[in-house]
Amino acid sequence: MLVSDKKTALVTGASSGIGKTIAQRLIRDGYQVYAAARQIDKMADLRELGAQTLRMDISVEADIAAAVATILAQTDGVDVLINNAGFGLYGPMEEVGMDEARYQFEVNLFGPARLTQLLLPAMRARKGGRIVNITSMGGKIYTPLGSWYHATKHALEGWSDCLRIELAPFGIDVVVVEPGLIESGFADVVSEGLLKRSGSGPYAAMTRGVVEGTRNSYGRNSTTPARVIADVVGDAVAAKRPRTRYVKGKLAGTLITLRTWLGDRMFDRILMSQLR
Repeated sequence: MLVSDKKTALVTGASSGIGKTIAQRLIRDGYQVYAAARQIDKMADLRELGAQTLRMDISVEADIAAAVATILAQTDGVDVLINNAGFGLYGPMEEVGMDEARYQFEVNLFGPARLTQLLLPAMRARKGGRIVNITSMGGKIYTPLGSWYHATKHALEGWSDCLRIELAPFGIDVVVVEPGLIESGFADVVSEGLLKRSGSGPYAAMTRGVVEGTRNSYGRNSTTPARVIADVVGDAVAAKRPRTRYVKGKLAGTLITLRTWLGDRMFDRILMSQLR
């Protein structure tokens, strides 16, 4: 076991975007950071900063178990777990294959849940810890053709709420961070996948509207830099008593508020008006 007076953090999905910037922030804050992702070569810069990098596909049980075994062999457990790994699957519910839908849940919900299960015994033994789940404003709202993606994010929100209550007696905090539109390749990935899957057929018109709206939303007035979310996470990790939720990023607060106060039908009309 490595002897260190540093606190330990594990960040998943650390090869790019929000995950990488969170890892960088925690390294600067003095944590011993384990950075995990499928493409370990893309984390070479984190390794140079002092992170230990782990190859882990969050949808593969063996990868999760191996990563946890490595961490527990070197430490007495993590102080901070950042469940950040995830992706967005968009397409008409009817046209998305069930294998794809299940994989969306494996990456966005079941993988993080299994990782958390394996790390919790050490946290409980130490009578403390902090789990930060990166969900999305998409866990509180919905958008056309995003049924499977939003289903996973809504599920992650509910899972986090229950987990917060279950772990409170053990001194373990559970925090949710709900980003808005963040600088990433999300818009391009979503648009390309939508056009390929549903650019023709019964959902073609809606698909074109969603693609145009997505590209406009991510291109207009710029998006929020990933470092803004990293700073939110860093502050939440450092706080003596963190909030249960942090909302940050372009449109996040606005859309969540509209969804809360306008009701279903009015919010539906706003969304449909953007498709014309």
